[in-house]
Amino acid sequence: MTTDAEEPTLTIDELAARAGVTVRTVRFYGTKGLLPPPVLGPRRVGRYGREHLARLALIEELQRQGMTLAAIERYLGQLPPGLTARELAIQRAVVASWAPETTEALSREELERRAGRSLDDEEIRRLVALDIVEESGDGFRVDTGLLRLGVELLDVPLSQETVLTARAVLIEHSRAAARELSRLLREAVAERDARDVKSLSAHMHPLVVQALLTTFQRSLKEELAQWLDDEG
Repeated sequence: MTTDAEEPTLTIDELAARAGVTVRTVRFYGTKGLLPPPVLGPRRVGRYGREHLARLALIEELQRQGMTLAAIERYLGQLPPGLTARELAIQRAVVASWAPETTEALSREELERRAGRSLDDEEIRRLVALDIVEESGDGFRVDTGLLRLGVELLDVPLSQETVLTARAVLIEHSRAAARELSRLLREAVAERDARDVKSLSAHMHPLVVQALLTTFQRSLKEELAQWLDDEG
């Protein structure tokens, strides 16, 4: 894959394969305005990039939440134009947070379709180590909300030990933040009716998740920039 700043390099067939959809689906989304048009390369061959792949992943997540095509059109139409692949990934994470934590029973063929690529035995073992996939009889129990992230981590040039350590750090600190935010919200709504509290919680959930993701993204960017400056 390319970085956000690089030119699109995927053909429509490659994009469809990476996203786990058909070429017909990609073209259909294009005609509905759900996907921006490709960049025309030599011989007017359309080329797609990370933003197209991230938008397809967001559409898939919206569908998993039970949204109709018309509702998805409205949702995407409300997003700011020109979002990068990272920003679209944040949107997808927020949408995924709407659903309760669930796992699905998948065959290997279906697992690879959802992953958007073939998976060898070593990659399956790495996904198992990340608690995203669990072997179950002839198939797998899969946390489909985390599957895309896990597949992307397979291509990160870090050791499995480093990835697992990073995961432990994220879990530790996110749980601490969740406990503190929960305490603050409980104190803020202590005198309200139970139904009002439930309604407020449902409304605040995606907002808090997006705030946490955005804040973390900016903090990580600052830390990496400082690290690179120190190395330079």
